[in-house]
Amino acid sequence: MGILDNLKGLIDQASSGNASTADVHSAFDQLAKSVSSGSMAEGLTHAFNSDQTPPFEQMVSGLFGQSSPDQKAGLLNQIMAALPPGTAQALAGAGGLGALQSLLGNKNVTPQQASQVSPQAVETLAKQAAKSNPSIVDKAAGFYAQHPALVKGIGVAALSLVMSKISQSRR
Repeated sequence: MGILDNLKGLIDQASSGNASTADVHSAFDQLAKSVSSGSMAEGLTHAFNSDQTPPFEQMVSGLFGQSSPDQKAGLLNQIMAALPPGTAQALAGAGGLGALQSLLGNKNVTPQQASQVSPQAVETLAKQAAKSNPSIVDKAAGFYAQHPALVKGIGVAALSLVMSKISQSRR
């Protein structure tokens, strides 16, 4: 019996609320080791777009909060690139985005700068980016597919969707 066979039972248990967080995380770790980053990204995109999970911007904000400074910079650079010209400035000018003001003139956000940006600011930026450029969802999924240890932070329900999508794609 392979990992995909074991995974189906666990996904069913997790979907019904009968799997422990530790079991789901363990299964996810095993799966992450056995699939390509492309498969992981596909599963993440599915979870990010699902009506069974929190909104994309909320999940990305949570992942950002758990990320290293380098990972934060990488994600912020992708989000900023997805925004139409002037959008980040307008959002920062509206207030509440603090350290974002210092990033606006930069072509690339550094890890040090990214460390000064709050998850709430990222949530605001990600929401706007997804409205104006829906491909940011795929880009964020591709980015976090490279960091599967962080992905566990999206929650058991979302992880179940990720694993379910990967399982379906591999059959």
